Amino acid sequence: MRTIGLVGGMSWESTAEYYRIINESVRDRLGGTHSARLVLHSVDFHEIERFQHNHQWGHATAAMIAAARSVELGGAECLVICTNTMHRMADEIQAAVDIPLVHIADGTAAAIQAAGANRPGLLGTRFTMEHNFYRGRLKAQHGIDVIIPDDDDRTVIHDIIYEELILGLITPESKAAYLGVIDRLIGAGADSVIAGCTEIEQLVTADNVAVPYFPTTRLHAEAAVEWAFS
Repeated sequence: MRTIGLVGGMSWESTAEYYRIINESVRDRLGGTHSARLVLHSVDFHEIERFQHNHQWGHATAAMIAAARSVELGGAECLVICTNTMHRMADEIQAAVDIPLVHIADGTAAAIQAAGANRPGLLGTRFTMEHNFYRGRLKAQHGIDVIIPDDDDRTVIHDIIYEELILGLITPESKAAYLGVIDRLIGAGADSVIAGCTEIEQLVTADNVAVPYFPTTRLHAEAAVEWAFS
């Protein structure tokens, strides 16, 4: 078993899920009291969130590279960025370290293809939904056509993430709002749904959705464990 490096804290609630899923997966594989070999660098999300909303992506990239190098120096043998949005600078981060980056979109793509889907609706932060780093990778490297909500629905999805989910707030009203967005995506031709923000899985589960549902946190964490044993 090789050592997995995590860059987390975006938010810490979702990073806790990464930690839990990875350790449970290792225990399931090896049994007994086994757990994962991990190095974690957890950032202060307040700083990162300010960079995001002020469009200071250069500052955000520098902070992420510093965190990734810290993980590498700590003995990690691969890198896992515990957030969808900050894969925006995945190429720059990979170029700055000598260990491989396990990209969140690739594990999601494998699950989409295994389910026989090809036109998922994408939920996430406005950055993930609107910028091309996520949708573009799914299309260019995996041939998957992604659709996104309309502008009003993107605002709803984004605001609930930043005003509630990253603070650990889960409400029935927000769940109903998300399910409404999902229904409209399905009506627009989506054959599946990507929970493209790690916190969304705390609000909406596969049991709530009538089409295949891809929880990126779990898929990413399981891909990291698969890498550690490969």
